[in-house]
Amino acid sequence: MPKTFTVEDDFNDSRLDKWFKLKIINLPHSLIEKIIRKNKIKVNKKKTKSSYRLQTGDLVEIYDISKFKPTDKKKIIKYLPKKREISSYDDYIIEDNENFIVINKPIGIPVQSGTKSFKNIIDILKNTKYFKNSKPFIVHRLDKETSGVLIIAKNRKFAQLFTSLFRIRKIHKTYLALVHGKVNKSIKVMKDDLIYYDNNKKILQKAISNLKVIKSNAGYSFLELNPITGRKHQLRKQLLNIGNPIVGDNKYFLNNRKKIKNLMLHAYKIKFMINNVQYNFKAKYNDIFEDFLKKNI
Repeated sequence: MPKTFTVEDDFNDSRLDKWFKLKIINLPHSLIEKIIRKNKIKVNKKKTKSSYRLQTGDLVEIYDISKFKPTDKKKIIKYLPKKREISSYDDYIIEDNENFIVINKPIGIPVQSGTKSFKNIIDILKNTKYFKNSKPFIVHRLDKETSGVLIIAKNRKFAQLFTSLFRIRKIHKTYLALVHGKVNKSIKVMKDDLIYYDNNKKILQKAISNLKVIKSNAGYSFLELNPITGRKHQLRKQLLNIGNPIVGDNKYFLNNRKKIKNLMLHAYKIKFMINNVQYNFKAKYNDIFEDFLKKNI
């Protein structure tokens, strides 16, 4: 007799293989495919594919898989914030409701841990009162040195919803940037084929951003930017391409620029609609950004 499972609301629209890894046993994808081909996993009494999107209430039947052993997961060391650090995040909260929070992300801290970083936003938020009865889900990212509006979902349903909205470009973001040099006011849109590499394979990705010059002088410009596409480091690369790299960018820069410690790029506003309700959130830029703006433009 097979073991039966009913798909919970949290896994609505999740792929069958991902659900299987999380809820049943962590096996290599190729092995899960083999098990499905042998008809050992059925959904609603039917044979299906690993890519099938589960729906709330679906009945999953799993036949004998006892001979399989789970793949060892790499032990992840989590960052344990101090109490003072946890309480300090009250100052960054813009919105808090049952499905998501919006924060004004501080500079110098990544959204999640990585090979070069340990301290991170997600591990701190896990320990705050905002996620007492839930856990944080990443739905988009900001670079470590970028500040501003960041959405974190509180449940899988809204994480999937936000991911879908980002994918179909229904979430609109506005950035503020301080850049080197006087930007030509005739530039309203930046269109580029940005170069990325995947396993030494060169990939071109189209990038589009709207640009508006708020203030400028011979040394610097203050810009408002609206990325239409969502490529990695999109704004930083595009601004370098027009000869006006972001102040403080030590990755995408011109050799004659004055070296500044902090990246002057801020996610200022974000807006989207859910169930015919319009959401608009705004994050004030930090004192470092404001001080540079006042002194130089």
